[in-house]
Amino acid sequence: MPSKSSKKPTRRARAKSSAPKKQARSQPRYKNRLGGHTNSYHTYSLEEALEGIAAAGFKFVELSAVRGWTEQVPLDADEKTLGKVQRMLNRLGLIPVSLSGHSDLTTQAGLEDGLRALELCERLGIDIMNTAVGGHYSEQEDEAGFMANINQLADAAADKDIMVGIEIHGDVTGTGKKAAQVIEKIGRDNIRLNYDTANVEFWGGSRAEEDLQYALPYLVHCHLKDTVGGYRVWNFPAIGKGSLDFKKLLAQFKRGGYTGPYTVEIEFQGEPWPSLPAVNKAMKDSYKALSALGLS
Repeated sequence: MPSKSSKKPTRRARAKSSAPKKQARSQPRYKNRLGGHTNSYHTYSLEEALEGIAAAGFKFVELSAVRGWTEQVPLDADEKTLGKVQRMLNRLGLIPVSLSGHSDLTTQAGLEDGLRALELCERLGIDIMNTAVGGHYSEQEDEAGFMANINQLADAAADKDIMVGIEIHGDVTGTGKKAAQVIEKIGRDNIRLNYDTANVEFWGGSRAEEDLQYALPYLVHCHLKDTVGGYRVWNFPAIGKGSLDFKKLLAQFKRGGYTGPYTVEIEFQGEPWPSLPAVNKAMKDSYKALSALGLS
């Protein structure tokens, strides 16, 4: 990328309403927590995912509640189900730092699922919800439909003191540069970016090492994900087994003042997913690689 933007996110005027709405805090409370993402265990149970993540050495976790893809935590979970989730987390010593609640926010049904995901966050004590413009796999996204719905999601998130991370994903937010422009258009303090170090190449054909600078002022969360490289090449191995320079990337995050969580996401070559022992090994290898770079 040609230059690093010095522009800071600003609060935009919101639509008039009868009463002022609560604004969510603008920064996470902790510095660079490193977690595993249960979506790395896409075809496995939540218990198998949590056990593998804990065994790999992680102390933090991102839970997945994505309808139609990886809904390990049901969007419509009752109290008994959430109690079981909490007991598993307690038993394994894992702290949830974020929830993956992707849905198609260009539609009313997707907005309703996004609101359900926010409720899950509140019930589980999670303060960051990650999502995307058009859901899990997005083509020809309706940006106008997304812009018509995002303020309702932002209002609900602010009322619950939850930050929303729009992922580098799909057509509209396929790179950090494009996504930063979308965040500026939205103009809400609690709608930020979830940077995905591999999606920027898959969706946008850009390298994270060159693109990250545009997203840095807007970040609330980051997916650390490796890639063998290539536009629309679905091959996301363990950290350190692909083409990304994570030492360089982590230095850029540090220089940019990023203090939010990182979660490791491994999506292999898609379905069929590797065996459970293979996924566990990939998570262990990823934790070892990142620990050697100073994360833990």
